[in-house]
Amino acid sequence: MLVGWLVSGIRIADGKAALIAALVLGAANIFVRPVIVLLTLPLTILTLGLFLIVVNAGMLMLTSGLVAGFKVDGFKSALLGSIVLSLLNLGVNMVFGL
Repeated sequence: MLVGWLVSGIRIADGKAALIAALVLGAANIFVRPVIVLLTLPLTILTLGLFLIVVNAGMLMLTSGLVAGFKVDGFKSALLGSIVLSLLNLGVNMVFGL
């Protein structure tokens, strides 16, 4: 919900859509993301890991296509949302010591 509030190109209809989007994004990160990371490993190494932000943006776009009520307007919004989501995850990990 916070990413949808911070990034203008990401819209979340309600809490139910946010919960379903979080579950679908988690499933995509478990099952799809490792395959994509493996296929793009040379590019990831070449960019010193920065290409993983693009992979995360792709996962947001995939989630947008699968979940009604969760809309990402374009790749630019997905990329910005990916960066914001990564920073939020970093903050949560720092606070809780994970």
